[in-house]
Amino acid sequence: MAASAASRELFAKGVRAVLQSWPVLQIAVDNGFGGVYGQQKADWMADVVQQHFHDNADLQQDEVEDFLAQLMDQEFDTVVDDGSLPQVSASLLQMFSQWQQGALQQLKHTINILTQRSDQRAKVTAPPSESDDDSDDETQKMDCHSSSPPVRTQPPPPPPPPDEDGWTVVRKKK
Repeated sequence: MAASAASRELFAKGVRAVLQSWPVLQIAVDNGFGGVYGQQKADWMADVVQQHFHDNADLQQDEVEDFLAQLMDQEFDTVVDDGSLPQVSASLLQMFSQWQQGALQQLKHTINILTQRSDQRAKVTAPPSESDDDSDDETQKMDCHSSSPPVRTQPPPPPPPPDEDGWTVVRKKK
């Protein structure tokens, strides 16, 4: 029982690694799409996905995609349309298959690769705004006044008269 509990925990670690390396989920968490508890929702999501695999041993890729899309929509108010759902689902299915076959060394290797990738993930930060700039002496002013009034060459044409049946015909300008 201890070995199966340890291997089950290894699969759970793999699910967390896949979800942590998923840019859509990380963007949703980083930008507060899940509210103030976004990170807790992401952790909960990893547990729910792992449990979903154990409850449904013969999942197909489209079922996993639908399940992930539903979780992202319900918990993070996010529709995933970047094409990453098939990739994430395939990774999860591959890990589950490795776990079922007892290929735990291969599963550990896959987890290590994903963990290294997520550690190398770039952080997106907003560029400093002009208010952050300390150089107040370089303030620029815009000249909003024109030196001459705008020149109109022709007056606009009068609106066309209504047709016999009450319709107005709209024609292209020349």
